[in-house]
Amino acid sequence: MEKRQLGRTGLTVSALGLGCMGMSEFYGPRDEHESVATIHRALDLGVNFLDTADMYGPYTNEELVGRAIRDRRDQVVLATKFGIVRDPAKPNVRSVNGRPEYVRTSCEGSLRRLGVETIDLYYQHRVDPNTPIEDTIGAMAGLIQEGKIRFIGMSEAGPETLRRACAVYPVTVLQTEYSLWSRDPEDNILPVCRELGVGFVAYSPLGRGFLAGKIKRFEDLAPDDYRRNSPRYQGENFNRNLDLVRKIEQIAASKGCTPSQLALAWVLSRGNDIVPIPGTKRRKYLEENVAALHLKLSPADLARLEQVSPKGAVSGARYPEPMMQLLER
Repeated sequence: MEKRQLGRTGLTVSALGLGCMGMSEFYGPRDEHESVATIHRALDLGVNFLDTADMYGPYTNEELVGRAIRDRRDQVVLATKFGIVRDPAKPNVRSVNGRPEYVRTSCEGSLRRLGVETIDLYYQHRVDPNTPIEDTIGAMAGLIQEGKIRFIGMSEAGPETLRRACAVYPVTVLQTEYSLWSRDPEDNILPVCRELGVGFVAYSPLGRGFLAGKIKRFEDLAPDDYRRNSPRYQGENFNRNLDLVRKIEQIAASKGCTPSQLALAWVLSRGNDIVPIPGTKRRKYLEENVAALHLKLSPADLARLEQVSPKGAVSGARYPEPMMQLLER
């Protein structure tokens, strides 16, 4: 398994990670037995970078990951997140908390649910506009000094916030959505990460599954699938984005690979400081994703992809408006 270094603080992970969110929530029916088997298969294949968060479930995804790695902790680079707060009475409502006391309480809860003594990479899931980033990062630095976490990460932080955070303590990783249909990080985020020596983790590198080419109709989504509320999956946006995927499928066919593999190979080609973390809850898709590591894209391939999926080609926002307000603060 190819390894990649994230940032300048000593974190090295497999070139492809595994997003575990969908094993517990958001993407239709779940099978815990298959999810655990998928995590085990990932580790067997050398995928050692597992991504979860306390808000997935909420809480149940950390518990599932904890059970899966109980006897394999030494094989795992474990990442989790804090900061998005969900209202039990209104599951779809989100708020953000970055206060130092909340950072500590959240970390202790995650350690308990995961069944570990140390979290390898601890992310602030979203930036709290009501708490100075210096206070939040300072609290996370305190957790490093206590041995509760090893590295600090941020998710969906804006460039200036990242600069301020790094002035307090070295941030190892920034995580943001990045794929053939979410290329905004190329404008400001990636250049600043590279300037500051911050690694980049690309979540949703398959466009929340759309780029895999398996979803042909809105009705293909389960009734409880989160994507039914995603602007990119709705109305005319769906049809326009489906046309984009068809063009990617044509290129994949000419390469003798799947659209998923082509989309992942594209993200992997964007730099050795980038690690995509495609999510799946099934072994067969995991194995398909891992095979993308062997797919090499020529300059001609990259040019074709640039032609069919240039920056801004996708239709619709990444999230519904209330969640868009939480991005790049």
